Amino acid sequence: MKFSEVIGQEDVKDRLRELVRERRVPNTLMFCGPMGSGKMALALAFASYLLGERDGEASLLADSQAIVNAEAMLARWEHPDLHFTYPVIKPVGTSAEHKMTSDDFTREWHELLCKSPYFSMDAWLACMDAANQQAIIGAGESDELTRKLSLKSSQGGYKVSIIWLPERMNVECANKLLKLLEEPPRQTVFMMVCEEPDALLDTIKSRTQRIDIKRIDDAALEQALIERRAIDVDTAHRIARIAGGNWLRALENLEASNENRLFLDMFIMLMRLAYQRNIKELKQWSEAVAGYGREKQRRLLRYMMRMVRENFMYNFGQPELCYLTQEEENFSCKFARFINEANVVDINELLQKAHRDIGQNANAKVVFFDLALQMIVLLIRK
Repeated sequence: MKFSEVIGQEDVKDRLRELVRERRVPNTLMFCGPMGSGKMALALAFASYLLGERDGEASLLADSQAIVNAEAMLARWEHPDLHFTYPVIKPVGTSAEHKMTSDDFTREWHELLCKSPYFSMDAWLACMDAANQQAIIGAGESDELTRKLSLKSSQGGYKVSIIWLPERMNVECANKLLKLLEEPPRQTVFMMVCEEPDALLDTIKSRTQRIDIKRIDDAALEQALIERRAIDVDTAHRIARIAGGNWLRALENLEASNENRLFLDMFIMLMRLAYQRNIKELKQWSEAVAGYGREKQRRLLRYMMRMVRENFMYNFGQPELCYLTQEEENFSCKFARFINEANVVDINELLQKAHRDIGQNANAKVVFFDLALQMIVLLIRK
């Protein structure tokens, strides 16, 4: 994977190239940043460069055939000197004695990487058919990684270990990895791709060179949408603003079956029925939402909080303050006047309370019907 395939982040790319030019590549790097900013993409691009992938015309390998071979292996993410560590589940029926490692899901991992270097934990869990299981990095992983990295480089250059979401290591694995970082194998580079660095052991963090990655700037995101998804400039501009520097969120807004469109329909239905004081249909609405899974219910409530905020801002008549899709704006242009100084705080608190209650396993039918009834009162405030 080339640096040119990473969306935006030009300053980080230059910094990584400079580390190589000045021969100051550290033993351990930690890429930190918000979801969808391209942390994994940058780690993959840097690993590819260290292992011989050309950056323009430049490569760390001198032999042209070696470069071709390296690029062919990296295209499938099957380079023998590139090792991946990532959280995995323990499938039902697995022996209790078996210590799960990344190798148990190699095929699924390569399929995910080949689709795109931009993905979320939810996407990875879906690849593993995880259902409600939690994915972790266990003690068996550190043992396997130690074994792999003790071998000599097959190509005579760097060995690279990419650890995705190291904050999901259990204590035993983290302690074993710490020993490996204290005495790293020769010419080995560890790259940690981290979303919650505070969850890592301080002793591990102290042995890394941290690279903080900001959200993708809107111009780069907009250009990527135009070039990679062939959409018009106006749509790309609107989606880039809504995405907030998150490529995954930008793609979600392009999906025909986008969950947010369902959420918009449910938000519109709630507000219209509450305005009409239609108790019977509000009860049906609450029962329909109660049929969603709890995580989906919480996502719906977060979406509603965003819509309340955006409709309140819409009243100011300044487009640069609003982050709405075209469908959302079509509804908000008439609805926004109902969200005002007299009710915006109370509506937001009502939604936050429902979000908290659902997270604490309260009865969803009761929570959402209560929400719907209270919305009737709040909407008529002026």
